[in-house]
Amino acid sequence: MSDTRTATAALLVLTFVVSFCSFVYEFVYSELLTVMYGGTVTQYVITVGLYFFSLGVGAALSDDLNPEDYGGNFFRTEVLLAAVAPAGFLLIVGLNSVRVPRAVPPELLWTVARLPVIVVGFLSGFELPLLTHMVDDRDDDGTTTPVWIHRLGDRLHDWTVTCLGIFWNVERKEGRRSGLSVVLAMDYVGGLCGAVVYARLLYPKLGLIPTIFVLALLNAVAALAFVGYFSGWSWPSSDNDARRLFGDSTPTPLVGRVPKTLLVVCLLLTASYAGVVANHETADERLSELYLEQQIENEYPPGAMSVEITDQETTRYQHAIRYERTWTGTGPNPHFTGRSEQCLRLGSAVQLCESWADSYHNGLVDVPMSLVDHGPETKVLVVGGGDWIAIDHLRQYNVTVDHVDLDAQFMNMTKHDPFFRHWHDDAYEYDRLQTTAADGYRYLQQTNETYDLVLLDVPGATDDDLLTLYSKEFYRSVGQHLSDDGVMVTWAYSADRYPEHHKAFVNTVGAAGFTRQLPYWAWEDIDSDGETERVERFYAFAPGDRQPLSVADGTAYVQQYRDRYHDRQWHRVPRYRGVRVNSIFHPNYDVLVDT
Repeated sequence: MSDTRTATAALLVLTFVVSFCSFVYEFVYSELLTVMYGGTVTQYVITVGLYFFSLGVGAALSDDLNPEDYGGNFFRTEVLLAAVAPAGFLLIVGLNSVRVPRAVPPELLWTVARLPVIVVGFLSGFELPLLTHMVDDRDDDGTTTPVWIHRLGDRLHDWTVTCLGIFWNVERKEGRRSGLSVVLAMDYVGGLCGAVVYARLLYPKLGLIPTIFVLALLNAVAALAFVGYFSGWSWPSSDNDARRLFGDSTPTPLVGRVPKTLLVVCLLLTASYAGVVANHETADERLSELYLEQQIENEYPPGAMSVEITDQETTRYQHAIRYERTWTGTGPNPHFTGRSEQCLRLGSAVQLCESWADSYHNGLVDVPMSLVDHGPETKVLVVGGGDWIAIDHLRQYNVTVDHVDLDAQFMNMTKHDPFFRHWHDDAYEYDRLQTTAADGYRYLQQTNETYDLVLLDVPGATDDDLLTLYSKEFYRSVGQHLSDDGVMVTWAYSADRYPEHHKAFVNTVGAAGFTRQLPYWAWEDIDSDGETERVERFYAFAPGDRQPLSVADGTAYVQQYRDRYHDRQWHRVPRYRGVRVNSIFHPNYDVLVDT
């Protein structure tokens, strides 16, 4: 009897493991699709929907599997999952790494990218019914499930019935739990553990690429453990038990029914995945570099750009990528050919390149400083700007600065990195600076300070997670903390290239109470050819009339490009009909852009 109880306990442990993997696969694919296509809410909702739909299809079709070969079919399922899940992951990455001909419909790519979710969900749908059948077959007499499991189930059942009795009419039923209820309990526990371990350990510590191989390794090991345990190490206590599990009365039915080549494949997959997991840092770095380099090069005309990743770091909130790009062919200007420079990306959005780092911050800081007084009495709030470069520009005006950025890890990294120190010159040591690691929106809700100038040095609107920083509620909070003559300044996407974003953005700012705007560009001779090029678009917003931008009293940068700024005037913030405002509680996804 102890052997049969141990065998049932082994099946329940397998239930926990495969449920853990199944749930975490769903999270990995959701996050991967978010990274590839943006839109956290959209990708998670679609992925969860497709996963549960295919899970149900697999469970429904499991009744057509041979009831004399539950064990063999379970083994096949685990091997297929171990092979398909990483392959599907690489397929999604590959779709975003190659140049797809324009003739290929985007809807086709959208469908293909989600096929791995469907396949993994379909295969996972087989697992629970197969395990339930095997547990039921071994527990027909109600005595083979370990006693502690039944006691735990009875206590949980009693507690649940008591709670249900508060609202519903219930009837207590005595007797042992069925195999289905016990397997379902282990399935739910495995799912919960998978969610917690993924959120707290796998994703933040390993990243997506190593995690998918960890899960595949668990599936492969589960398959091998299943074969090993039930084919020799602890074989069922009777021929009848063996026949129920494997449809045969011999001690080696599983190996006989499953092609030996499949067993060899499982062994090879296990060894391969174990090697990848053991060297997960190297594997993660090399695979991600190959993908990122190809993805960035694909943003330019064929043969125009060569990219080499030089550094990567994933923080709790973002993926920081440093790379060197070299113009190798036809570029926007012949002067660029053969030119190399270092750049920074946060996620999929370019944040900084050497050729325009100064001009961007000239536009963000030096132009609006022509609208306010210079000195310790002037209070400036910087939201974002974890690279400290904006702080360095503000330091030149001797103003008082409050700096709020969500990502403390990124700020600490940029403090001492030589690449960033070149630009910020240890600005974090500025004696009139107060830095807070916090969410900008929450900070504004909690502070009572008022500011003469608020600078939004925030990432582009490429992800659902950033919707708050482009919401009516956030801009309204900024307006409530402006002084009587205060101004908010932010960079902006081109209205020509991203018209839908621009309309939603402007309507949202207007709905927050800002009635006047002063649009302008940052300018610089980037390629040293004697011609001044516009670099980045900016907007100054105010809730009422403000003094015009004065070139005569402006900063050195404004005076240097006086011909570009002498006619800059405040205008009414337009309102576009039929374009919805972006709100925290009613998001308008048009404000997001696909970079």
